[in-house]
Amino acid sequence: MRKYITTFQTIKKKLKNFILLMTFLSFMNKLITSLQNPLVKQIIVLEAKPRERKVQNLIIIEGLREIRLALTTGFTITSLLYCREIINDKELQSLLSQTISTFEMAEVTSEVYNRLAYRKDSGGVIAIARPGRILFSDIKLSLNPLILVLESVEKPGNLGAVLRTADAANLDAVIICDPQTDIYNPNAIRASLGAIFTMPVVTTSTEEAISWLKSNKVKMFGTALTANHYYHEVHFREPTAIIMGSETSGLSQKWLDEAELLIKIPMRGKIDSMNVSTSAAVVVFEALRQRNFQ
Repeated sequence: MRKYITTFQTIKKKLKNFILLMTFLSFMNKLITSLQNPLVKQIIVLEAKPRERKVQNLIIIEGLREIRLALTTGFTITSLLYCREIINDKELQSLLSQTISTFEMAEVTSEVYNRLAYRKDSGGVIAIARPGRILFSDIKLSLNPLILVLESVEKPGNLGAVLRTADAANLDAVIICDPQTDIYNPNAIRASLGAIFTMPVVTTSTEEAISWLKSNKVKMFGTALTANHYYHEVHFREPTAIIMGSETSGLSQKWLDEAELLIKIPMRGKIDSMNVSTSAAVVVFEALRQRNFQ
């Protein structure tokens, strides 16, 4: 039996390599030089318009690292553009080896690539991908989970920065309630450095989030300027969700009512609040400190 399994695995590997080679060879001579190319125009539209991303159910992923992370978490690439002046054939083949799916691929000139790319150090590749949707049922909680909840997050850059913190802390999940921005906004993906693909990120309503947290016996700590307790004075050693509101209006009344305790960060200056991504990092890593970073 082991012999047949080994043979099957060998055949599967050879088939994958064959598909990779055919994909690479079939498009290596296709060069796009014009911004009027339909694929280039589609990327420009998807980058700029959230409605188009929603209607087409497609997102833009820029960067070698980000595309690798997306592929490892089940996102499906539908098209990929690369600039040979930035990425070499070896790096490109290595990227393609992560999937056996075939997709449209073409080389673009540096002029076209620089029009599409926001970062000069993104690795010379831009992909159109079909995003996956994570549900509460997909989350596998640890024995002592630590979860971050964001309500009505507005700025994609802030969302991306929070997700980097979540990845650094290896949180169980990030729950985004009633988002005011597309979580796959290109700015959010860039700001997260691909962490949006490494974290279980669930978008939902405040009511559904509260119900799920309660059903999993997770304590809810809401952050609010009106709180009577400082964040470092409470215990985060049990299953915990840290709830962050929007920078403009804070937490909704529903969260203020349902939270077991409201906490705040001491403000010693003349401004009464910090950026939400900074605040999240402060509280999350205090929780980790109390857990001995385990």
